[in-house]
Amino acid sequence: MAAGGSHGYTGQPGDGHRGVNGAGEEDSPNTPGRASSLPESSGSGESGVLPAGQAFPLDPAFWRDRRVLITGHTGFKGSWLVLLLRALGAHVTGYSLPAPTQPSLFGLAGLDRLPGSGIGDVRDAPLLENTVHSSHPEIIFHLAAQSLVRRSLQQPVETWETNVMGTLYLLEAARRAEVPAVVVVTSDKCYETGVSGRPFREGDPLGGSDPYSGSKASVEILVDSWRQSFFAPSGHVTAVATVRGGNVLGGGDFAEDRLVPDLVRGALRGEPVLLRNPGAVRPWQHVLDVLTGYLLLAERLHRNRGEYAEAWNFGPSADDLLTVGEVAQKVGEGWPDFPRRESDSRTHPRENQWLMLDSTRARTRLGWVPRWTVEESISRTVRWYRNWAEGGGSGAAAVDSTRADFHDFGVPGDPF
Repeated sequence: MAAGGSHGYTGQPGDGHRGVNGAGEEDSPNTPGRASSLPESSGSGESGVLPAGQAFPLDPAFWRDRRVLITGHTGFKGSWLVLLLRALGAHVTGYSLPAPTQPSLFGLAGLDRLPGSGIGDVRDAPLLENTVHSSHPEIIFHLAAQSLVRRSLQQPVETWETNVMGTLYLLEAARRAEVPAVVVVTSDKCYETGVSGRPFREGDPLGGSDPYSGSKASVEILVDSWRQSFFAPSGHVTAVATVRGGNVLGGGDFAEDRLVPDLVRGALRGEPVLLRNPGAVRPWQHVLDVLTGYLLLAERLHRNRGEYAEAWNFGPSADDLLTVGEVAQKVGEGWPDFPRRESDSRTHPRENQWLMLDSTRARTRLGWVPRWTVEESISRTVRWYRNWAEGGGSGAAAVDSTRADFHDFGVPGDPF
């Protein structure tokens, strides 16, 4: 690996993904919950070329050999986070259910073949605590969750058990292990829908009109109560922050009920794609932009503890807006013979028509700004899936496209 350092791993899908129906909780070939070393990345890729006028915002020296635990590392966003931390030289441990889709970026990138990748459910409090204690993390990123709104309507109890109780078990394990910094990933859907006409700010009322959104709002309340009772700045060594990101773009997402994966499936099958809510505005952004924000916050949280222990929005600029229909149109423009898009007239759960995040706090206090516009993010995402499809759905094509995105984003190191 270009940045040097060693890697550890043990295995739950997240980011977002907790896993499908809680299935796949069979024993891992490796002992779940144990940290073990991973082979170093080859370092064969070139160093990133920084966008004009922008320095890469993260500090590679901070992350080199840093012990990091990720829950939900087998999901889409979790897999990108593993790769980003590998490129920066961190020592990564994972805790997750198996990858929630087939194919998955986790499998295509070969992360499923790394030694020490174990299996675990965040609802298994003893196993989770054992993983935290045995891996001795300096930073935890908690991504494991049941992240799909429509599935939460079918499985509300499991959604709340996973999202709320799973977070509670993680916080308690981190508290007893005195982990210095914890970043808990919630959602832009944690806000009360009555606020309208402007992007949501971190201090706006929390709410949720469906089990998923309500569970994420509850996680925010849970974290804040634990922070005030047990964590920094109240004197404890552990500092906990929550992060609320928008709709993430990027290659390797194969989840159900997500716009770009649905469009890609339609293109590959030659079938029309039904758009549930084509006029809805969402905060679209590339996965590398969001994850860079999470890591930048973690750096500050670890160094300054209580000063950054609060909630943070990470979203695109307010003038970088596209509707669902416009995103679908731009995806189609980048893919020859793309299938027809149609409005889905069936009855669906109520959704917000306009959802945006005010990221002023992250921009002013962390210096975080998105590096890629939504149009650039869409273009790169389409290119990833086209290259993967034209390469026969191979892992090599996925690795090449992912490496190219890391290079062009300016990441100083190779994730493979």
